[in-house]
Order: sequence, then structure tokens, then C-alpha cells
Amino acid sequence: MLKKLFILLALLIPVAAAAQSEIPETLIIDVPTASVLDKYQASLMTRAYANGSVMESLDFGVWQQLNIGLSLAVYELVGNSEDIKILTPDFQAKWKLFDGNLYLPAIAIGYDGRRYGYMQPIKKYADDRKGGYLTMSREIFVPGLETTAGVNLSDFDIREVYFFLGTSWAFKEWGAVLAEWDNINNMRDSRLNIGARIYIAPALALSAAVRRIGRGNENERILQLRYVTNF
Repeated sequence: MLKKLFILLALLIPVAAAAQSEIPETLIIDVPTASVLDKYQASLMTRAYANGSVMESLDFGVWQQLNIGLSLAVYELVGNSEDIKILTPDFQAKWKLFDGNLYLPAIAIGYDGRRYGYMQPIKKYADDRKGGYLTMSREIFVPGLETTAGVNLSDFDIREVYFFLGTSWAFKEWGAVLAEWDNINNMRDSRLNIGARIYIAPALALSAAVRRIGRGNENERILQLRYVTNF
């Protein structure tokens, strides 16, 4: 009963308030864009993913161009398992350095501690945290087509440099298609993810995606609900 109540609250809290603001697309799926929340904006994101896990991420625009947030995941929350585990909370932060212009992309630096794919028997994550990163985003070729590229250091180890690429193509005001190549260091560890996003309301978006495409039984389906408001 407690599990069902938690899930219901996680999904209904964003819907309960009236839409008040547009949604800055700070993430494609896992790839961070250079976009940030405006000052006094807040974002609540619920992601359901592998092994019945649910993660809540709460981000705030605490200053102009600066966002901070906290994430908390619960393993095997959805389903009939009694082996529910609250995972270690993570935090994220992003600072937009440059808004971009006609010739140069927008640029942001940040830290993302979120990890996915927790495996209970061996008590480890399938994916490392993104850690410190630099990301650049720009609209190219046609309106609504935005491309992002960047580099990250998972544990600030200069010997382990990863790259990421992503794109989102928004169709007017009703939705977008998403694609990204993440965690690029070698082919085996990189992740190809694709998905779609539907804007249910100006401040409410529902996304569905498949992660690790082409990796057989390591493929993962996710469902994500995100709500943005002012505080």
C-alpha cells in the first residue's frame, strides 16, 4: 500500500498545480544540454526505469544562469518485490557560461551525480555518474532542431574522459523526438538512446525512451514525467 501511495503522489503532484511556465529542456534523455532553469523556476522530474526503480529529481534556478538540485531513487518500488531499497541521494548543478549567438553555441558547465541501473545482488550501478561536464548546445539547419555535444569526467579522473552527443527535434508545441550517443570512450561502454517527448501542457512533459540500444538484454525502457513551475 505504501509503495502504491508513493507512486501515486510522485505522478500526481506535478499535475495538481496549474501550468505556469514553459519547460527549459535541460536534458535530452541522459545528455545535459546548455539550457538552465530561469531564476525562481523549479523542476520536478519522475523517472521510472529498470527493475521497478523510480527516481525523483528536484532542481531549482537559485540564481540567474545557476541551477542546483537533488535526486533520490528507490529500487524495486514498482511491482510486488519486498526488497525495496532507498539508494544514496545524488546532487546536480549547472552554470550557464554563455548564451550563444549567431556563430557560437551556448555553453554550460556542471556536475551530475545521478546513476542508473542499480543491481541489488552485487550492489553496484550499471552506469557511472556523469560527474563534471562541459556541454554546448545550438539550434542547427531548421527551427526546433537542437544539437548538443560535450565532455565529462565521471570521477574527475583526467585519465577517464568521456564524450556525449545528442539531438532533439521539437515539432511545434506538441512534442519532440530525441536521440543521443552517451558515455563515449570505447564502443562497448557507450550508450545509444532514443525516445520521444509529448508536451501535455505548457509546463508538463511526458517522455518515453529506450537506453542501450543494440545491447541485447541490457536494453532499458524508461518513462519520465517532468513539471516546471515558479517559486
